[in-house]
Amino acid sequence: MTTVHQASYALLREQGMTTFFGNPGSNELPFLKDFPKDFRYILGLHEGAVVGMADGYAQATSKPAFVNLHSAAGTGNAMGALANAWNSHTPLVVTAGQQVRPMIGVEALLANVDSAMLPRPLVKWSCEPASAQEVPLALSRAIHTARSGAPGPVYVSVPYDDWAQPVGPGIEHLASRSVSSATIPAPLQLESVLSALANANNPVLIVGPDVDAAHANRDAVTLAEKLGMPVWMAPSAPRCSFPTDHQCFQGLLPAGIATIGRLMEGHDLVLVVGAPVFRYHQYDPGEFLPNGTKLIQITCDINEATRAPFGDAIIADIGSTLKALAEGAAKSGRPLPAVKKRPEPAPEQPGPLAPERVFDILDAVAPRDAVYVNESTSTTNIMWQRLRLKEQGSYFFAAAGGLGFALPAAVGIQLAHKDRRVIGVIGDGSANYGIQALWTAAQYNIPTIFVIMKNGTYGALRWFAGVLKVDDVPGLDVPGLDFCALAKGYGVKSYRANCSESFTAALKSALDTNEPVLIEVETRAP
Repeated sequence: MTTVHQASYALLREQGMTTFFGNPGSNELPFLKDFPKDFRYILGLHEGAVVGMADGYAQATSKPAFVNLHSAAGTGNAMGALANAWNSHTPLVVTAGQQVRPMIGVEALLANVDSAMLPRPLVKWSCEPASAQEVPLALSRAIHTARSGAPGPVYVSVPYDDWAQPVGPGIEHLASRSVSSATIPAPLQLESVLSALANANNPVLIVGPDVDAAHANRDAVTLAEKLGMPVWMAPSAPRCSFPTDHQCFQGLLPAGIATIGRLMEGHDLVLVVGAPVFRYHQYDPGEFLPNGTKLIQITCDINEATRAPFGDAIIADIGSTLKALAEGAAKSGRPLPAVKKRPEPAPEQPGPLAPERVFDILDAVAPRDAVYVNESTSTTNIMWQRLRLKEQGSYFFAAAGGLGFALPAAVGIQLAHKDRRVIGVIGDGSANYGIQALWTAAQYNIPTIFVIMKNGTYGALRWFAGVLKVDDVPGLDVPGLDFCALAKGYGVKSYRANCSESFTAALKSALDTNEPVLIEVETRAP
């Protein structure tokens, strides 16, 4: 007799999902029974950190990651991290244990009431199978749904008495199924975009995170160079999709309506690829675009296409569409934009380091293919200006703006990238939301480098308080934190740096080791 448990593991093995990220409870133990030796379980000490690690791992591998949470309580703890995964189009298959079926109706302790509703709207699809025999089918559907179209997280709740039940007939067809999609625009659609680009007097390209996710950065460069287009990174971008030291690159767009509208002055065509139109943040009312400017959006996400307040949209595969545009575009003869001057090196000053100095040192010392995971939100613009991000998959950021992403995501990304060094740049306020991931890095010897920017305050909130003209707001300072002591408690080697020399030495030492290292850097507010 083949059980649901056996069939499910066979399905996961065939689909290449043999790494689990989890924090189990009693409802999950029957699923983890007789855990196969060819699988690995990466334990996190909090569900937010678990999903953050899986998020980083899935984005780095471009494949769905498997998450194992505990019923409603564990799912609730993970909701902030799910918001980031949803907004970054991360394919996650999230499972949660449920009470035994006879106990769900009476809402016994650890019953996940309305389990399929709990994670919505932060998942593409969620379910609790109607019977034990439907569990393998639900897992199969979840895997294919997570990675098809616009990728994203999915959720399956499984009563724990289901795992020992026999499967139904036909189960042998399920494990090896493949589901693929081919969504390149029709020839007439492609020709329409190419014609609009060819006829524009001054087009501009805005690239979003899905370009990097599609491994299409080089095609974006080719298209920009052929047409002499300036290139902006979409606002609040969770990835970097264009080399920041390229002549065409203009920087990271701000996240305000009127500000973006002003920056688009003089452009008669705006081509947005792999991003929403637009991901605004602070309230900045005004015109979306200058009068007469046309916008074309190419996105893999029907929700991004339909909610855009202006412009035309094409829903298509980002990688193949951008490649077709890059190959089909005729060279315009338009000169490349004027070289944008890099900022001068930040001077050495007494006292805590300026953030600019920290990033200058990172850029000079770290390998050119280093991967940066950012959650020092108040210094994000400085980071984009001073780091030369040239390689595919070199930058990650919390797509929903929720704290707690970077520290665990850096662990997951390093687990996926054994050939690259991963450096998390994390504010002292942000770090506390995912600090438990230090333990996972230590236990599994994952050699992530964590740079904690310690200025004793929520810097981004202080900036926003100025924007909103609100004074005397409580709760904006976080004094008294000792990250070296915290790192020691979790088993991670640490250094404290309070000047350029000590930070440079600590960073070089961390790069020379093959173990996780935390560097606490005393910084001044930007």
